[in-house]
Amino acid sequence: MTEKLSPSALNALKIAFTYMPKAIEVTKYEYGDGYQKVLDHVETVREILLINDVDPDEVYGDINPENTPNSSY
Repeated sequence: MTEKLSPSALNALKIAFTYMPKAIEVTKYEYGDGYQKVLDHVETVREILLINDVDPDEVYGDINPENTPNSSY
């Protein structure tokens, strides 16, 4: 089992994750032959966020609430 991150380390990871490309944006055309490595890195960060009870799909809103549209549901 992976240990949970400290609050400051988790916050730093969340900030970095907001600048990472979304998996759907990672293509061979955009990233060349290293696209799979980029996808692997994105997935690794997503897994660590999940281990730390953070929903990766909600991170941007947590870090940038002023730039996040209101939910429609």
